[in-house]
Amino acid sequence: MYNTALPNRPDWQALLKSGNRIYLGSNAAVPNALIDDLIDNAQGLHDIELVHINTLSPARWVEPQYNDLFKVNALFIGGDKVRQAIAEGRADYTPCFLSEVPSLFEQDFLPLDAALVMVSPPDQFGYCSLGVAVDVNLAAIKKAKKVIAQINPLMPRTSGHTFIRVDDIDACIQQEQPLPELPEYEPDKRTERIGQYVSMLVEDGATLQLGVGKIPNAVLRYLQHHKDLGVHSELITDGIIDLIAKGVINNRKKTFHPGKTVASFCLGSKKLYDFVDNNPHVEFYPSDYLNTPSNIARNHKMVAINSALEVDLTGQVVADSIGYQFYSGIGGQVDFIRGAAMSPGGKPIIAMLSTAKNGTVSRIVPTITEGSGVVTSRGHVDYVVTEFGVASLKGRSIRERALELIRVAHPDFRPSLLAKVREHYWVPHYQKQYPKDVPELGPIGVKTMQVDGMSFDLRPLNPADERRLQEFFYSHTKETLFYRYNAYPTQMTREKSCNLVSVDQSRDLALCIVRQQGSKSEIQAVGRYYLCSDEVSCEVAFVTREKFHGKGMASQLLREMIAIARERGLECMRAYVRADNRNMLRVFEANGFRRQPGDEPGEVNLVLPLGGHA
Repeated sequence: MYNTALPNRPDWQALLKSGNRIYLGSNAAVPNALIDDLIDNAQGLHDIELVHINTLSPARWVEPQYNDLFKVNALFIGGDKVRQAIAEGRADYTPCFLSEVPSLFEQDFLPLDAALVMVSPPDQFGYCSLGVAVDVNLAAIKKAKKVIAQINPLMPRTSGHTFIRVDDIDACIQQEQPLPELPEYEPDKRTERIGQYVSMLVEDGATLQLGVGKIPNAVLRYLQHHKDLGVHSELITDGIIDLIAKGVINNRKKTFHPGKTVASFCLGSKKLYDFVDNNPHVEFYPSDYLNTPSNIARNHKMVAINSALEVDLTGQVVADSIGYQFYSGIGGQVDFIRGAAMSPGGKPIIAMLSTAKNGTVSRIVPTITEGSGVVTSRGHVDYVVTEFGVASLKGRSIRERALELIRVAHPDFRPSLLAKVREHYWVPHYQKQYPKDVPELGPIGVKTMQVDGMSFDLRPLNPADERRLQEFFYSHTKETLFYRYNAYPTQMTREKSCNLVSVDQSRDLALCIVRQQGSKSEIQAVGRYYLCSDEVSCEVAFVTREKFHGKGMASQLLREMIAIARERGLECMRAYVRADNRNMLRVFEANGFRRQPGDEPGEVNLVLPLGGHA
């Protein structure tokens, strides 16, 4: 049983010297009482380099009156005070991957004279817990010449690699300090929509990494009906509690640390801090272990969901700066994006609002803003999600990436984005039309359908489908081509394919049915209608892959086009079908079309009254 007295209060003049480098505890475990004690008793000490990552704290140490005492070096920028100090040149920012911060201490790139941390009281065996923040704190403790602790009775005791012996502490103060709590994030329509889109990318049995804020909370809300999810995340928040209680998150299918939710730190409310206290199902590990991409990749179906300040049309991600102003840090984004990309079935996702500054600035930009730094490269990200949809980037050319990202940009910025990328020949000169939405398909613009026991997505055809439409054309038999075009076309050029996918969806309509498997998609059917010159009727046509003839795919596609035409107030639909194309005739007639006399021999005229109002 542990019965040794606690270490003495800090004698700062004995523990530190001017010019030392000290580490300050992180996230929700900033030892505020300890740093206050140092500030108040720092007589004769100067030019101490104070190193830290994200800190939820009043950050007294960075205030101008302490410039002579501290030289702050932030490895991640958190909070307005630290951000302002860096902007004013009073503090430094050192960019680094969170997984590699411990090596900066261990390999003496940043040798530490002392580590100031917060811990729980020792248990009966003399072990204190790092509680809600293991992250880089453990590495700092192991490497620092002196360990100085604030022993906080309100610090939870957490499971995992969170413990240090009280004998390893050189000095301490005992001071209660309520852990900082994050405010509740009020949902709004845009973030809710992003949550819906991201949840559609998460498969049952996936393992998740999420950050903090409105978007991660929205994602978690839309995972209520998923099954067997796991968590391997540098950060966990309140949103996981209900999903664990409901059994949605059970870590049963995890292939690394199965059965456990693993994290490096947590941020949230007192409810969360109480939840992790003595909870054997949630384990905390240091960042150099948990954030290492090779360890992250040991989870199959690893889904990493991170955010960005800006994404350019090639897929480069800016996350730590706004122009020349450093805003946050690299943190764990690249660690998890890379780990998810290496994971079997993994999905690296960037999720963000399409605009900033009350809709006046697009976050999707032709080129990175001058001064901004790329955190995640154009080769790392599979998906970019905004409230306007999911842009799939993996395996896409620069042309396709640009068109995909324009499609999920705010509609107000799509014309200017297309005009800008045409200047650089990223898209060809004949690419005139920018992507447009089909609001009649519902708020997320995609409908899931079942055909022959398989799941498909019905969505608008868009300019990024140029190559896929070309592949679709060349998959057809001569018979299919003849029935569709009443001729034997032998070529579908990129220019012609581009014209076919570049549709003004507010006037005409072009839908497709795709088989989506991760970032891979294959067109299975295409349906179109063109508005006639009378502005109250349209001409409709469709074509499907041969393997789905007679399976009901064409009928579902036609019914959707009929519904949209009705909603738009059109009065009738027309179709012109070869008389010997019995299969297509059956589809039209089964959906209410009636034959009318025609002028062309061998061709059947079909009409469907819609009862619309011009």
